[in-house]
Amino acid sequence: MTQFGENVHQDSVVIDALNVSNWDSPAVYESLKSGGVTGINATIAIWEGFAETMDNIAGWMARFREYEDLISQATSAKDILQAKEEGKTGVVIGWQNTSPIGNDLNRLELFHALGVRVVQITYNERNLVGNGCYERNDNGLSNFGLDTVKELNRLGILIDLSHVGDQTSLEAAELSEAPVACTHANARSMFNHPRNKTDELLKLVTEGGGVIGANAYPPFLANGFRSTVSDYVDVIDDLVERVGIDHVGIGTDYCQDQPVSFFDWIFSQQGTKPPASSLGYPDPFHHPIGMETPDGFASITLELSARGYGDSDTSKIIGGNWMRLFREVWGD
Repeated sequence: MTQFGENVHQDSVVIDALNVSNWDSPAVYESLKSGGVTGINATIAIWEGFAETMDNIAGWMARFREYEDLISQATSAKDILQAKEEGKTGVVIGWQNTSPIGNDLNRLELFHALGVRVVQITYNERNLVGNGCYERNDNGLSNFGLDTVKELNRLGILIDLSHVGDQTSLEAAELSEAPVACTHANARSMFNHPRNKTDELLKLVTEGGGVIGANAYPPFLANGFRSTVSDYVDVIDDLVERVGIDHVGIGTDYCQDQPVSFFDWIFSQQGTKPPASSLGYPDPFHHPIGMETPDGFASITLELSARGYGDSDTSKIIGGNWMRLFREVWGD
């Protein structure tokens, strides 16, 4: 790595807006430290209900003690900056579904008090709020969904639209009084996949002050599991061209040390009916070559620098834009 790339990475606040790794693996926390990652949005709920999510939070309280030399809980942008000063990774607790609240909107305030700061309103399929990106029909937000968006705004929780259906996403972005995000999604017009986002939505999100986290999940990239760091930065280049340098961040979707069974579960119907056929993923699962796990995170910074991004713009992409959004939504 060039000295320039090293300095930018070391001096910047580095944010990964989506990590869904195996949190029971100690290697995950060592990898984050080795990669110089200042903060992550750590998924703690995908299909889980209320009780399971409460158990997951209890598990995180124990992890913050067990790995206190490597991680700390972050509920504000100030906490992330503190983690940077201490050489730790600030962990923001986030959801990829609103399933933990069931049909009781009052539970959102409880979870906010426990540290939840990012909530994706649907995951792949329909729930009580709206529709996911793989649902056969998308009629937009439900009545309950309209109130959910308003409550997320009131509490200062960042709304995530990454796995959300097209119409539901548009309605949520239009209704929200605070900026929203796609923490881990790319442009569908670059690679046609239902998990990638339309230009209409990208424009709406970013015109409202939101951020798009370039996704490094190989199946959502044109070259799949043959993808490299260069292919990933192609996605970043594409998003910068579409929405501007102030609205692009990193959202790797890292799945470090997750077993094959995990992927069958996340792609199951409502978390219970497994896929009809194998996904055909490699075992072990890996991200693009050169950044397979978070310890290779600095290679993204190097590639951006090699392509001529200045230090200020590079810092925005690898963390600065997320920090600006967190401050605005969380109210630091």
